[in-house]
This record gives sequence, C-alpha cells and structure tokens, in this order.
Amino acid sequence: MRAAAFTDLIGPDGVQVVDRPDPSPEEGEAVVDVEACAINRHDLWILEGDSAMVSGENLPFVTGLDVAGVVREAGAETSVEPGDRVVLCPNETCGTCRFCREGPENLCEEFSLYHGGLAEQALVQADRLVPLPEGVDTTTAAALPTAYMTAFHMLRRADVGPGDLVFVPGATGGVGVAAVQLADAMGARTVGTSSSRAKLEQVEPLGLDHALAVVDPDEMREAVLEVGEVDAVINHLGGPYTRVGQDVMRRGGRMLVCGRTAGNTSEIAVADLFLGHKRVEGSTMGTQRDLERLVALVADGDLEPVIDATFPLEETGAAFAAMQDRESVGKLVVTVE
Repeated sequence: MRAAAFTDLIGPDGVQVVDRPDPSPEEGEAVVDVEACAINRHDLWILEGDSAMVSGENLPFVTGLDVAGVVREAGAETSVEPGDRVVLCPNETCGTCRFCREGPENLCEEFSLYHGGLAEQALVQADRLVPLPEGVDTTTAAALPTAYMTAFHMLRRADVGPGDLVFVPGATGGVGVAAVQLADAMGARTVGTSSSRAKLEQVEPLGLDHALAVVDPDEMREAVLEVGEVDAVINHLGGPYTRVGQDVMRRGGRMLVCGRTAGNTSEIAVADLFLGHKRVEGSTMGTQRDLERLVALVADGDLEPVIDATFPLEETGAAFAAMQDRESVGKLVVTVE
C-alpha cells in the first residue's frame, strides 16, 4: 500500500509517499480502506520536529488521526464487518484505569492517540470505529474526530448553554470554527478573533456573532470587553491569550485550554482566579460518545463541518504547507483513491 510518510522532520518538504506492506488484522483489530483523513496541528508539530513523541529514530513515520473509510477486513472478536462505512475515534486508552472504568475516557492514565491514517489502509482497534449513516460521506466524517470532538467536549465541560457568551480566540482555525458552529447549535453567542478580516467574514455565516480582527493581547482584551464579559472561553491558542481569556471572563466564568499554538506558557492572575471564582481547565480531545453525537448531528442536518480544501495522498506535503501558511478556514483533508 502507499503511505504519506514523514521521512525528515523539516516541515512539508519532509513528506514522501512510500510503499508499505498491507496490514493484516489480529483479534480485536480491523483494516480500513482509507477514503479520507484530516490533518491537524498535532501532525504539523511532529513534522516540524516540535513534538517529544517522534524523533529521527522513528522515521519514516506515518501520522493521521482522523480516519474515515470502509472496513476491508476484520479480525476475530470484532463487531464490524467488511463493507461497513466508518470513522475512527483516535483515542487510545488502557481500558483498566479508574478513568477508563468510570469516565471520561480521555482522562485515561495512559492516554495516547492513533497514528497511521495517511495511507491507503489503516490498521485500527475495531471497537474504536463509529458507523456512518448513509447521509454522512467519509470526507465530512474525517473532519470530525479531532477538531469537532475537542470543541464539543470543551463546550460541554464549560457548561455552555442558551444565551451564554463564548469567547473563541483564533476563531478561524479547525477547533475555532468547530467551537463557533457548535456553540451556535447550543443557542450560545460567540465573539471570535483572527488576524484576518477576510477569514472572519467566512466564519460569520456559520454563527459567529461578534468578529474581531485583532491580534495584540491588550487590544483584544479591550475589544472583547466592549462586547461584554464572557461566560466561557474556548482557548486552543495558549500563550498570552490565556491571560486575555481570564481577564474577559465574568465572575464564575469557565475557560478550557486545549492547545499551545501561541506559546507553551501562560500567565495567570492568581488573586483574580480565586476571588472571581473563575475556572481554568485543560482538555484533550473528547470521548467516543462525543464523536457518536457529532456523527448524529451531521446525519440529522444540524451540523456541517467546514472543509477548506482536500488534497490527494500524493499532495500531503502541500496540505501541510497550506496549514503552515495559516490561510485556510476550517479543516484540510487528505483523500485517498
């Protein structure tokens, strides 16, 4: 089979299509003919050499979390069959710790993520496959697992409901767009920021109520507060924007943080945190049940994931270059034919 592998951790030029042996499933496993696989900032960090999980010793390395396609072959003790249309929940958990037993599973003490979807075939744990209704195509489904599952889980943990005001710094990225759409579906209002007015104009029809073309943290703080104190912050940027999120939250506000695109460290005003009864929590991915709910929303016509562009497997490097350029709005998906 063909696979788009990282052969050098130097950015998009380090991607090459290579031949690999076809996988064969063992008990509990399935082989999926990949039709689509979305890429994520997580993958780009690996490709740029900015991830502790992959080094030169692991090359060539095939990433790709968000797999959608058709089951080719299933091993023993599985509930899927050849021909089933599926999307993969990329969570990898131990299945035995207290979080796996009691939930939520993304708190698993050995939590990890699947890699291997940027290929013609993917060997996966069969119980991580979510069936796709006929009305949900695989390219759409591939956009869901990382960005939409992450945003959905964060909004639920932040107790977002009708009438709430939600601040989404970086509202034109994958998680940002997903947060805007899902908050709108929950009846909440959103204020989102971006460096690009043109990109914000693409997100406004998706439910963004207040679009602010601002990057400077001080200017952003002032602009958001002109709209009003917010009930919740969906923060996938980190860096200085965590302090901005804290400053614009109302008393008792909630901020969920899932990324570090703008920096690995953030400043917190401790007195404001406890005197204002504000919550700042970390969040990684979501649960398989979250993904099942998202698939149902798409099937019912209540959610349409935003896909900026698709790329054939041979142009996976170009897909990462597009992500690196930060010009896209929504998801970038690699398709396999």
